[in-house]
Amino acid sequence: MTIKIVTDSSIQLTRAERDAYPIHIAPLTVQYAGETYVDGKTITREDFLAKLTAATIEFPTTSQPTVGSLVELYDQLGADGSQILSIHCTGLLSGTVEGAHTAAQQSNSDVVVLDSKVMDRGLAYQVIAAVQDAEAGLDLEAILAHLDEIRSKTETYVFLDSLDAMQRGGRISRVAGLLTKLIKLKVVVRLTDSQLQIVAKGRGSKAFSKVLNEMQATISQQTLVDVGISHVGVEEDDLVKIQGILQQGQPDVPYTVALTSPVIMSHVGLKAFGIMYQTK
Repeated sequence: MTIKIVTDSSIQLTRAERDAYPIHIAPLTVQYAGETYVDGKTITREDFLAKLTAATIEFPTTSQPTVGSLVELYDQLGADGSQILSIHCTGLLSGTVEGAHTAAQQSNSDVVVLDSKVMDRGLAYQVIAAVQDAEAGLDLEAILAHLDEIRSKTETYVFLDSLDAMQRGGRISRVAGLLTKLIKLKVVVRLTDSQLQIVAKGRGSKAFSKVLNEMQATISQQTLVDVGISHVGVEEDDLVKIQGILQQGQPDVPYTVALTSPVIMSHVGLKAFGIMYQTK
């Protein structure tokens, strides 16, 4: 039986990956200044960053794909009898996976929904593997086991220049052990299956530098498959420095450095960046 793969537009894929793989992407939406924008269709990541940078009083809000639009997509893809595996951004940051579960129950197709427990480039690791496995003829059980293995070998760190966006979005309570009175701190969190775990916090850039150096020391002892650096308007010189630190000792590992999606931008705020990597 054919298995088709669905994900959402929070994923970080390269242009080559989008062209190479039959991945069906359900777009997320953002609302700003009375307008609704569809990620990747009516607004680009660059255009959204410009709007976020200009915001002073009113800030963007986000929403997941409607249940109806997901049901329509699932029904369309499954009309030929295909199974559907719908893999989405961690439920800690987005309600998309919950909507996908509801849509799966309403769809006439055979749909399995998976919370990837990761985000952005980390989501891409699972989605690409699922497509490759499906094309190789693996059944759903084998694909899910493989994705669970990939998740266990994926690390995600988010470097927050400010916690303002997390507070506005009501997600500050999901950062384990964080007090809202510390809102002006720079914070580094590690994404786990169940929480955003504080790794470091401080009022200057030293907190970031310390974690980057510790991360480099850790990954230099491992064999990396891929590294992603996704950001919200971080300066090019700073991105080069970040990549340079991480590449010490493993210069040949592929890197994807790019703007993150509008929905994640809204959640983490300006000058934030995430580092995601997969090990063998």
